[in-house]
Amino acid sequence: MSQDGIDLETSLGYLLKEASSGLRAAMETVLRPLGMSVTHYSCLELLAQRPGLSNSELARGAFVTRQSMNVLLQALERDGDVTRPAEARVGKVLPAQLTPRGRRSLEKATVAVRSVEVRMLGGMTQEEQSGAHRILQSMIHSLRNDGESGSR
Repeated sequence: MSQDGIDLETSLGYLLKEASSGLRAAMETVLRPLGMSVTHYSCLELLAQRPGLSNSELARGAFVTRQSMNVLLQALERDGDVTRPAEARVGKVLPAQLTPRGRRSLEKATVAVRSVEVRMLGGMTQEEQSGAHRILQSMIHSLRNDGESGSR
């Protein structure tokens, strides 16, 4: 390793990115036969857990741009998975809701996504899984806090 670079063999950040990429690819593989992408699935899951989210809130939760989420929401509305009011009650926000068809689509996708997570965690004990969860939560918390304090 050079003095100026990062040793990719030992970089935890690089390893996390590799795991993230592998997880996304595996999820795309099981969702594709259902006519879904990871972003599509994420949107349905977010709406199931938090009905009435706005386009901006869904975009943040699915890690995509507002424009990308708007295109997806239009397609989900057209396909009958999501409904939004024709006009905003306040401002420009059009809160989205899952339809019964959207809930059925989500149920199928959830089974597929769970199978990927079970495969990913298959070599870990419950204690190791709990430890990994705590560590990742701590990393996320640290990055969010540093980002907030660094911007002040």
